[in-house]
Amino acid sequence: MNYSEMFFYSLSGIAILSAASVLACNNPVKSALSLVVHLFTIAFLYFNLEAYMLGVTQIMVYVGAIMVLFLFVLMLLDPTIKQINKTSAFCFQNVASVAILVFLCIITILSLEPIFYDIYLKESQDFGTPQTLGLTLFSKYIIPFEIASVLLLVGVVGSILLARRKS
Repeated sequence: MNYSEMFFYSLSGIAILSAASVLACNNPVKSALSLVVHLFTIAFLYFNLEAYMLGVTQIMVYVGAIMVLFLFVLMLLDPTIKQINKTSAFCFQNVASVAILVFLCIITILSLEPIFYDIYLKESQDFGTPQTLGLTLFSKYIIPFEIASVLLLVGVVGSILLARRKS
């Protein structure tokens, strides 16, 4: 086993534990911070697969923008007022269900892997570069990109209006 495989397995373990922690935490802020850890480990898994653009995009978009907005809304709603009273059996059931789901997904992927050998496409030399991604994003997918930006803008304005209403 080389260092890349050991790094992959350790990051996969951290990703599974942090995903289970998202479900098992009583406090919504701690659950959101566990989700931040999970998204970071996914980004490092992308780096391990040499998909650097995806890793940086994962950190910038999900960890840097979406989760900050999510935590901002959580803090505005004051999550300490209504703590969810979970029992330890409920937490164990959530963690066990996540573990079983991940196990079933891994078994399914490993059993279907020989079927997909012929389907893999040979990637071009400039696949995944920022230039190719930008050209594709701003030509072929410009309408969905602008719709997503308008939705994010509406979310930010809505959370600001909610904050002003509370104070």
